[in-house]
Amino acid sequence: MQTISQIELKSALAEIAQAVEVKIGALLPTADLAEARVFDAMRYGCLNGGKRLRPFLVMQSAALFGVNPDCAIRAAAAVEMVHSYSLVHDDLPAMDDGELRRGRPTCHRQFDEATAILAGDGLLTLAFEVLADPATHEDPNIRCQLVSALAKAAGGHGMVGGQMLDLIAEHETFDLGTTTRLQRMKTGEMIAFSCEAGGILGKANPPQRTALRAYAHDLGLAFQIVDDLLDVEGTAEETGKTVGRDAQAGKATFVSILGRDRARAQAEMLSRQASQHLDIFDGRADMLKAVADFVVVRRA
Repeated sequence: MQTISQIELKSALAEIAQAVEVKIGALLPTADLAEARVFDAMRYGCLNGGKRLRPFLVMQSAALFGVNPDCAIRAAAAVEMVHSYSLVHDDLPAMDDGELRRGRPTCHRQFDEATAILAGDGLLTLAFEVLADPATHEDPNIRCQLVSALAKAAGGHGMVGGQMLDLIAEHETFDLGTTTRLQRMKTGEMIAFSCEAGGILGKANPPQRTALRAYAHDLGLAFQIVDDLLDVEGTAEETGKTVGRDAQAGKATFVSILGRDRARAQAEMLSRQASQHLDIFDGRADMLKAVADFVVVRRA
């Protein structure tokens, strides 16, 4: 039986977001040399607020297995670097040409397009440097597992491949199955890694790893459905980014295929299903269950 209220969850989210922000700030490079502009852009693209949901999933999944928080927060920071890189590149004129991100001008508008590209490249590569460092885990095999799993989640069979499908969707009409696959790759695989990272760090057994991945799969789809709803129903003030872009681009989304009511019902069903996968942890995963509730009621 879930015992975590949404107020408690938001407090925990804010606490971990602040801790991750501090860690990212310490890990991001600084310099007074000529190349400092790209470091400034990396900081702008990553230290810009946000819920830090993916780092939260890393920290909470790691807590299930008693992982040292100093190790877990490095993995959490690496995940957020990759996520931030994807947003910087997603907003580029050649992609979605976004104007706002988390309530501020997008990176390429604040700096310039070339600098934004390099800033995204810098964040992506730094994430793997962080994971490969012995400070993330004393066991090199665990570090290799983290690097491999993140590479798969972020690469051609994950986020990058999903982004390619998203671009194709501007010119082709996708059915529900293809749209689901697109979102599972573009959004879901990074959420899945965020949940699995704690299990990797904590050397979880296969059933536990499977449960975390199943939870993440349903959570990721519910998250994306709500994103699609917010793109139709939300405002730039609420979401911190430009809304209505999918409709303008003519993309098939869960909302355009299912309609608002069916899409919302599907998100709620996936949220309940996600929570059920965590029953294996005998009440120790209530905070993760609360996240499943949160993703369907959020307005940003």
